[in-house]
Amino acid sequence: MVSRRSASRSSVVVNAVSAPPMPLIRSPAMTGAVQRAMTMTEKILAKKSDHGFVTPGDNIWTKVDKLMTHDVCGPGTFGIFQKEFGMDAQVWDRERVVLIPDHYIFTSDARANRNVDILREMADKYQIKYFYDIKDRGDFKANPDYKGVCHIALAQEGHCKPGEVLFGTDSHTCNAGAFGQFATGVGNTDAGFILGTGKLLIKVPPTMRFVMDGVMPEYLLAKDLILQIIGEIGVAGATYKAMEFAGSAIESMNMDERMTVCNMVVEAGGKNGVIAPDQTTFDYVRARTSEEFEPIYSDKNARFTSDYRWDVSKLEPVVAAPHSPDNRKLARECSHVKIDRVYIGSCTGGKTQDFLSAAKLFHKAGRQVKVPTYLVPATQKVWADVYTLPVPGCDGKTAAEIFEAAGCVQPASPSCAACLGGPRDTFARMNEPEVCVSTTNRNFPGRMGHKEGQIYLASPFTAAASALKGYVCDPREYLA
Repeated sequence: MVSRRSASRSSVVVNAVSAPPMPLIRSPAMTGAVQRAMTMTEKILAKKSDHGFVTPGDNIWTKVDKLMTHDVCGPGTFGIFQKEFGMDAQVWDRERVVLIPDHYIFTSDARANRNVDILREMADKYQIKYFYDIKDRGDFKANPDYKGVCHIALAQEGHCKPGEVLFGTDSHTCNAGAFGQFATGVGNTDAGFILGTGKLLIKVPPTMRFVMDGVMPEYLLAKDLILQIIGEIGVAGATYKAMEFAGSAIESMNMDERMTVCNMVVEAGGKNGVIAPDQTTFDYVRARTSEEFEPIYSDKNARFTSDYRWDVSKLEPVVAAPHSPDNRKLARECSHVKIDRVYIGSCTGGKTQDFLSAAKLFHKAGRQVKVPTYLVPATQKVWADVYTLPVPGCDGKTAAEIFEAAGCVQPASPSCAACLGGPRDTFARMNEPEVCVSTTNRNFPGRMGHKEGQIYLASPFTAAASALKGYVCDPREYLA
């Protein structure tokens, strides 16, 4: 059932063309009692803009806690910064900029390699503290600073903290909303402005709420839930809105699964996604950083533009069929679709929990895959987990041992790899018009390479089951 309540909106005429200075001491009017209930997203933006309250539609200058850019957008971002602020200007805070090469790394493409070189030059010129460099592309393990996929590396390196504002030159920066922070993607121009000022003018988004209650069946994963949501509201259903996730099913998830949910809000058009931080969040964050943080929560009477509710115990495994993330179908409805390959990886589906889940199904089935099954851990840490962590309930075996027994392709070097196609020599790129079941986030024509390729987005369970069957397969066939 869906109920909708209109949120109040107001517009602000902005005459300034540059960020106004933030007051050193806030006036009593700005620090007084909250004048109306606010959602988590609104409260974070109110705090970071030194306002007592904000309303959806307000244009505000928000302070930025972290800016992330990578090898694809980093060179352009720094180019704009230098053009607009001057070659002698310095970035606003060298410890709040994070540079993560991850997209086109393990390739012989000269332009892709040059992008990483430019990042290195910029990191040296501006003395950027957090630059996760890679120099030896022949052996990623020879590069201790190299991490892998930016969104997962941000979390693992302690850059994601409750109550903060994170911008990144990548649409899946919304991944970090799993930590109860405002996180969203921006273009190179906005990122260049942030480099020089540490601020950005944005419009406060209204918030939609998605409540997922009930006990997760053993055959469902977070990917099933977010595909369910996107299939319900469509790829434009949350355009420039915050998507707040709540309910007992969300609360029971570990951080890897919460990141999966928030990662794909942009596939629904969302500005950002958020999950209220709890002890699970705090334990993860405190294990990775000693920096302080202040968790923020929606007020009890906060106004949401709409409320969606599901009992997850009644849901079934789903896929997003070609060529859109909202083309939701039950996995069992696609059992006639013969496939050519399976891909398990990306910021959405290449985390430790994703590989443990796939390995669990392979182990329980005790069979060999019928199609090439490509494995791309998101980061060096995930790659190490695949080879060292015993998979729960699998006789002490690691995921790597189970994958080898099932006949999967050996896990590749951590990167974005074929998730967005890349140069022709990118690992697992679709260079032929094949049918692929993938744990990635987009299935538009040409997304993973060949423009005539067909991509079925799915959970790691469904991907593993499909690899064993050679057809799109409901994982209950092997997990029953």
